[in-house]
Amino acid sequence: MTAGPLRILVIDENRIRASVIEDGLREAGYERVTTVRDVTGIARRIAEVEPDVIVIDLENPNRDMLENMFQLSRVVKRPVAMFVDRSDTASIEAAVEAGVSAYVVDGLRKERVKPILEMAISRFNAFSRMARELEEARGELENRKLVDRAKGILMRSRGFSEEAAYALLRKTAMSQNRKISEIAQSLVTAAGLLDAGDGK
Repeated sequence: MTAGPLRILVIDENRIRASVIEDGLREAGYERVTTVRDVTGIARRIAEVEPDVIVIDLENPNRDMLENMFQLSRVVKRPVAMFVDRSDTASIEAAVEAGVSAYVVDGLRKERVKPILEMAISRFNAFSRMARELEEARGELENRKLVDRAKGILMRSRGFSEEAAYALLRKTAMSQNRKISEIAQSLVTAAGLLDAGDGK
């Protein structure tokens, strides 16, 4: 992400503290900064602004306020940098759990805003990449299970060896220009229908 086009939403009920963040962002070259001072209806404002990054500043957060902001972080699927004046271990753990990319206790200074924002973006991107890779790995595992089931069906119904069953799946996939897992899914579905028909 480059400094220029980033849309940044600052959520801060304190005008003075908000101006510290705004100054830090503008000095760092971030021009598209929107500040919201009232947290009621914040989800709607986020939808309107469509920010790339959210900076939340909570001067003296109570438990409810923190929980609301953590809930927001879970939903928005964007980098969130959160400044708080004081915190405890439970709140820090809750922030991590909620996916807050940067949780800064007692560190609101103009010159710190840019590096913290960059860290939040970097962490968010790394976490998103890991989540995507995990999802892909899960998908591959599911596909492998499907192919194994399809091979099992061919081995039982046709008396094929495992190699011959896989070769047939592969050949069918190539001739139909489809993935082996798609052919396997079709075979498993068809076999399920046939078994259901036999059971009547």
